[in-house]
Amino acid sequence: MFDKLKSSGKDYLNSDNNVGASPAASSENSVSYSGVSAMIGPGVKIEGQITSEENLVIEGNVNGSITAKSHEVTVGKSGNLKANISAKVINIEGMVEGDISGSEKVVISKSGNVLGNIQSPRVTLEDGAKFKGSIEMDPDEKMQSELPVTSGSGSNIRSAEAARADKKASQA
Repeated sequence: MFDKLKSSGKDYLNSDNNVGASPAASSENSVSYSGVSAMIGPGVKIEGQITSEENLVIEGNVNGSITAKSHEVTVGKSGNLKANISAKVINIEGMVEGDISGSEKVVISKSGNVLGNIQSPRVTLEDGAKFKGSIEMDPDEKMQSELPVTSGSGSNIRSAEAARADKKASQA
């Protein structure tokens, strides 16, 4: 990746061409930094709502909410949050006071400390992690409907299928 940037003769990190570029900007001026994360440093304090369209690393203090629906949020060891977090993947190494919603998974490392509720299909608490709250792991309905029915009468099975159909109809 870096060799491509050097070989073009342009300094993309210091170039004014890409600052504030709108989505309608030509592909000639737009550069994709896949795998790059935005970082909130340890000396930064933010109050309010953060919405990110890229991976986010937080080492500072945040009071509010963080949303990165299709990306990863990492709270570093020096991160101290009083915020709700919603992201695809959430890694906690620091302190979080608030509710956490991971659409793919949530990982609380051994240095992590969480006071709040977690909702995610996969949750990992490493040995030594501190957590106080509730965890709701609800795999998607497709996985539930594939489970074999081991007992019950035909009327119970029909009721469960009708309930799923009603739920899907109400969501549409």
